[in-house]
Amino acid sequence: MVAGTATFKLNLFTYSSSMSSFTASSSASSFPFLLPMQTPSSKPRFLKIYALSSNDIKVGTNVEVDGSPWRVLEFLHVKPGKGAAFVRTKLKNYITGNTVEKTFRAGSSIDEADVFKETKQFTYKDGAQFVFMDLNTYEEFRLGEKEIGDRTKWLKEGMDCNLLLWNGKVIDVELPITVKLTVIDVDPGLKGDTAQGGTKPATLDTGAIVNVPLFVNVGDEILVDSRTGQYMSRA
Repeated sequence: MVAGTATFKLNLFTYSSSMSSFTASSSASSFPFLLPMQTPSSKPRFLKIYALSSNDIKVGTNVEVDGSPWRVLEFLHVKPGKGAAFVRTKLKNYITGNTVEKTFRAGSSIDEADVFKETKQFTYKDGAQFVFMDLNTYEEFRLGEKEIGDRTKWLKEGMDCNLLLWNGKVIDVELPITVKLTVIDVDPGLKGDTAQGGTKPATLDTGAIVNVPLFVNVGDEILVDSRTGQYMSRA
């Protein structure tokens, strides 16, 4: 009876040890279906691939053609008297800035480019690079003068902008439609000048030159439409 008890304990110990060894050696690498658990703070972004019909194309649609992201600038649905209907488009390449005309067969499937926006603050200019910062993570994003283009004349430190990202890369930047800038040089206004009068050129603190009403003076803050460069009103 004593020997039987000893044998039972020994077998139980061997089984327990083997199970501990199994647990220690088991991992996600030996069992591919076991995935590591993500912490609540992690926010992974998965690549989204959408297919849309050419009939859904409109101005502003982002499409992926030949592995590059394009923005639709113009489109026209054409239904000829003979032959199949088609969609004639004018596209702009986000990366190169080139524009092309491309025709799609009506109803054909097109890949939609996964272009998304994130708000970043323009913090400073470093040589020929414009530095934008994520105010939550303090991560910096840099764009060159070529990417910014003539929009540099509306860009001011501390301005919140939308960066457009594709495949983890910044491909474009959107400025606020209305920007507030300060007049640093302009001919002085004359007594009796009104908003219904003429205009005069004014130099702003970003270097831009805008036609403003005659009553605007140095030091005035004005609102400008960044899309057209036109004076809107005094701030």
